[in-house]
Amino acid sequence: MQNPILNKRILLLGYLIIWLIITINHFIFLNQSFNQSIYNSLYDSLVFNAIYFILGISIWYPIRFISVDEKKIWRVFLNHFAGSILTSLIWLAAGYYALKLWFGIDQAYLNFVLDSGVWRFNIGVLFYIVIVSMYYVFIYYNNFKLKLEQEQKLESLVRDAELKSLKYQINPHFIFNSLNSISSLTVSDPKKAREMTIKLSSFLRSTLSLNEQQMVKLGEEIANIKLYLEIEKIRFNERLDFTEEIPKECLTSNIPNMILQPLIENAIKHGVYESNSKININLFCKKENSYLIITVQNNFDPDSVSGKGKGIGLKNVKERLTLIYNQENLLSFNKIDDIFTARIYIPAG
Repeated sequence: MQNPILNKRILLLGYLIIWLIITINHFIFLNQSFNQSIYNSLYDSLVFNAIYFILGISIWYPIRFISVDEKKIWRVFLNHFAGSILTSLIWLAAGYYALKLWFGIDQAYLNFVLDSGVWRFNIGVLFYIVIVSMYYVFIYYNNFKLKLEQEQKLESLVRDAELKSLKYQINPHFIFNSLNSISSLTVSDPKKAREMTIKLSSFLRSTLSLNEQQMVKLGEEIANIKLYLEIEKIRFNERLDFTEEIPKECLTSNIPNMILQPLIENAIKHGVYESNSKININLFCKKENSYLIITVQNNFDPDSVSGKGKGIGLKNVKERLTLIYNQENLLSFNKIDDIFTARIYIPAG
């Protein structure tokens, strides 16, 4: 980690302004409280504060190796106690000899500098404490910020892994259903079985081409659904019907890839599979209150005994929506008489 004062211009400017204020107050204090001449007061304040300005920047480098997290508190205290004494002594010696050798200050004022050595030393220790505290604030702020970034990155990786896991669960599910349909037709109607195999191939090709995309256009999702339904229609003939009412402005909206597939499969499983009557699957979409609302509706036989499954469909959709949008209320479903309705809410933007 680089010196925060030298690394950012705004901090360096602030640091410089603080020392200018200290220098001005130092000058006024010497000139008025001790009746020292303007020149001596000016040289004293400029020299001593310029030296500590440089020392304050230099203090950063040993601090990097004195971490409170890695060492015992008493050892840190001793290190900084020794550091404050050494820094203050260096400050006093450097200031004294700078005034004597570089500025030719008279001996009377140099004696005043020596006589005021105790309170100057205490001020040097105070400067050291303030600067060290400031540096530790920078260190812990930087570590805290870095930790937050790492946690956010880890959460993002975990979320992406969970999303991929949920999405990959869908693929075997619909493949199994399709292959089961083809298997049923190989004996009763080999021609239809071949037709289903060709359509399944087209469907898988289309699905795999979009598999790595997290989001797709609603129009693309509906095109894949139609391919899937064409496969199922070969098996169920007139018992399955599909209608859609999708405004043009909805077709270009982004939605999670394959988020509607489980809802369509759920409608077929609990509608067509468990009823001898004609099943109508209806797909609606509208934009309302900053949401894209997609509705999948189908009729079913209320007297049929529903087959037990693992519930991967609706549960999968709910978990994916929660992970992507960080909201748990984006999927609703209900049964009224012989109509089952599933509704997805996609936040806009």
